[in-house]
Amino acid sequence: MATPESYTSRPTDRIPNSRFPLLVHRNGVPGGGAGALLERFRSNGWLNNWRYPGIYTYAHYHSTTHECLGCASGWMEIVIFGKGGTKIRVEAGDVIVMPAGVSHEMVANSDDNLMVGGYPDGRDWDNIQEEFITREDFRAAAKRIMMLPIPDLDPVTGAPLKSWIEAPSSVDADLNDYRDGLDPE
Repeated sequence: MATPESYTSRPTDRIPNSRFPLLVHRNGVPGGGAGALLERFRSNGWLNNWRYPGIYTYAHYHSTTHECLGCASGWMEIVIFGKGGTKIRVEAGDVIVMPAGVSHEMVANSDDNLMVGGYPDGRDWDNIQEEFITREDFRAAAKRIMMLPIPDLDPVTGAPLKSWIEAPSSVDADLNDYRDGLDPE
């Protein structure tokens, strides 16, 4: 299987983003299809699955879980990492492995777009929008994100998430000041 595309980010004022790279498995589930994606995700421990025509059309992130997004049919464009961030287009068969804290929103899609998602070990998700979060709630969300475990398996390959396991620690990623800034003022 091909090496996934990898996108890195840094925290912003109200978006934690992640020290883990966002991964895109191009044609990770060849041809897509909701059933094939669900089967793959579930066999690799990514549960609490859903099907939806795209994803939310506003920037949001999750603080309680990582997420995988598989394109079952059509195509979708998303912007990651917040306003003015990176735009990615996915097509049927592509799968995004989204670290908790990474802002994402759908900005365009085909009429036949269907996305399938899931969460490691079936964790439940929350929905945080940068423009509506208080500083205190942001601190709590960022701390929750830092305490999440690395999922056991990649939702596509079923192998350990090597790029997350080998990601720099908060110290090595020069995030000490950021972490210290999460303490109450």
